Amino acid sequence: MMHAYAGKVLRVDLTRQSIREEPLNPELARAFIGGRGLATKTFRDEVDPQTDPLAPENKLIVATGPLTGTAATCGGRFMVITKGALTGAIACSNAGGSFGPELKYAGYDMIVLEGAAAEPVILVVDDDAVELRSAGHLWGKNVHQTEDALHEELGRDFKCLSIGPAGERQVRFAAIMTDKHRAAGRSGVGAVMGSKNLKAVAVRGTGGVTVADPQGFRTACLDALEKLKAGEITGTGLPQLGTAILVNIINENGIFPVRNFQRAQFEPAQQISGETLAEQILVRARACVGCPIACGRVTAVENGPFRGRGEGPEYETIWAFGADVGVSDLGAVTKANYICNELGMDTISAGATIACAMELFETGALPEKEVGRQLRFGDAEVLVDMVTKMGHREGFGNVLAEGAARVAEKYGRPDLFMGAKKQEFPAYDPRGVFGMGLQYATSNRGGCHVRGYLIAPEILGVPEKADPHTLEGKAALDIAFQDLTAALDSSGVCLFITLEIGAPELLAMLKPATGFDYDMDEMMQAGERIWNLEKLFNLRAGFSKKDDTLPPRLLRDPMPAGPAKGKTVPLDEMLSEYYRLRGWDDEGRPGKKKLAALGL
Repeated sequence: MMHAYAGKVLRVDLTRQSIREEPLNPELARAFIGGRGLATKTFRDEVDPQTDPLAPENKLIVATGPLTGTAATCGGRFMVITKGALTGAIACSNAGGSFGPELKYAGYDMIVLEGAAAEPVILVVDDDAVELRSAGHLWGKNVHQTEDALHEELGRDFKCLSIGPAGERQVRFAAIMTDKHRAAGRSGVGAVMGSKNLKAVAVRGTGGVTVADPQGFRTACLDALEKLKAGEITGTGLPQLGTAILVNIINENGIFPVRNFQRAQFEPAQQISGETLAEQILVRARACVGCPIACGRVTAVENGPFRGRGEGPEYETIWAFGADVGVSDLGAVTKANYICNELGMDTISAGATIACAMELFETGALPEKEVGRQLRFGDAEVLVDMVTKMGHREGFGNVLAEGAARVAEKYGRPDLFMGAKKQEFPAYDPRGVFGMGLQYATSNRGGCHVRGYLIAPEILGVPEKADPHTLEGKAALDIAFQDLTAALDSSGVCLFITLEIGAPELLAMLKPATGFDYDMDEMMQAGERIWNLEKLFNLRAGFSKKDDTLPPRLLRDPMPAGPAKGKTVPLDEMLSEYYRLRGWDDEGRPGKKKLAALGL
């Protein structure tokens, strides 16, 4: 018997409309932990890296970790692994809510979705009763309407994944949504789901999850919980203000990108800050399953032209629909966020793509006749209009739906794309946080902050303060954070726990849960193994050293003002050291010795 794992994989061939179960391989479970790692191993073994992301040959894997659905602190996460529609790179989008635990309770660690249905379908999993049903009556509905209809049809105890119109129309950065407002958001996993004509997955489980050493597991979980509750960030800051607590902090540190990274301090930041959100639109906090932090925000905008009710916006969303497009109207920012949740889109890519288009327009590269209206920074009404249009691929929204890299290329200014590997950057200007710049460049899924959150040491001082403007030690720090994050994602717990606790506490929960006698070196090596496997996939998909880079603006144009004034990102020096410490060659390719040591 496997502890902490359900022990089964559900394989669904959408083309043939066939469903079967397979046993989980315990040796691979130990080597790759679960979740992100085990799903990446499965995906790499079965999918040609040269496959078109929107072709039936691409697969979509929904995976849980061994701690998902247990009493582990913040153990409610699941992952979606595929070849990203936005990037063409390996994609792993992580989400919370209630779906992941429910899948474990139904008896499955992973769902492997293959092929493509001829007509729209939903997958219904009711413990071991699994079937595909027509989704013709749901196609065209938004995420909220879809989930409401599924609850009416199946019962409210079913937990749902779904796509909205953005996924149906294969918007390159479409998300997969759960609990209406939670998103597996980055890299276009929703577009891949839409390409398979899969509208939704609905799951109900009545089982449970066993652990190998209940008392040892309970002790480890309580220790982690106490530390999180006592922490300044996880016990006070995030519960009180959510992730938007970062707005003023990041702005004060001069790394809050403004108008497509032209500068990095936003004068009206207070108007869109977590403090203002709490004063003006907060209804209550909301937590994912098993989470004591409750960083989610239920909100309502009751006055002005942008009225609505829903969840969010989170920090990254506030930046993308705020400072990055020059908008300081919290109502407009929140409305754009609601629209993304309903249509099923990644908010970071949506806002950053509009910001890129605004700079293209203001520099004259994008003619007004192409857009049908002026597209200027700071226009709140045009922001909301463009978000709506891109989600439906209407008018100029059809161009924006391809993502910022393709938009910038189309209008002859690829240098105005602020991202890496065709994925738009999140809300930190790396000219003021060098470690974050290296992380952006080396992230296997493109421009990303949650594959190694160097903001923690460089700005927040967690676990200890690192000088954000120095090269020293940044490569080693990036590698440690990337490997730990890979292990943590694979376990099924939330990244936010690392703002207070780290590898020792994760290991203390994994060992008694699984019964695997991990030591610290083995757990961290599992993270390294996962990172290298993702890198191998990307290399065989056509990526190379030239893709481990940053936009010219960040490498050549000094920061114009603020604490990082005069700085550019010294990427070349950090990248060479990073490759060396990884055991890769000068072109960023893992060597035979490294791969042998990792069992790859």
